[in-house]
Amino acid sequence: QVQLVESGGGLVQAGTSLRLSCVASARDLSHYAMAWVRQAPGKERRLVAYINWVGGNTQYLDAPEGRFTISRDIAKNTVYLQIYNVKPQDTAVYYCAASSYYSGSSSMVDYEYWGQGTQVTVSS
Repeated sequence: QVQLVESGGGLVQAGTSLRLSCVASARDLSHYAMAWVRQAPGKERRLVAYINWVGGNTQYLDAPEGRFTISRDIAKNTVYLQIYNVKPQDTAVYYCAASSYYSGSSSMVDYEYWGQGTQVTVSS
């Protein structure tokens, strides 16, 4: 069982940077991969990036222009999503998710655990 709590969202101005955090509560995260997923208003959820917890290997999917960086702090059981030069089109609810496919997966159906999400709104 994994519980996930996101934070760091809010109203931000275009052109600034933003870091989202997700604290994971679990006995052992070494068997998991963590991902960030976002859902823009009126659109489907899209997987932004995922990271293998132990090796730290990353994969980016819906992360345009190289403005996103996913990372994790093992000691803090926390995964981060850094967004540089935020744009109005980054406005979305950002979810943290965990998958027992420890190397990660590009398919959202493989993520069994989800946080409640944190809203990011970018003003122009």
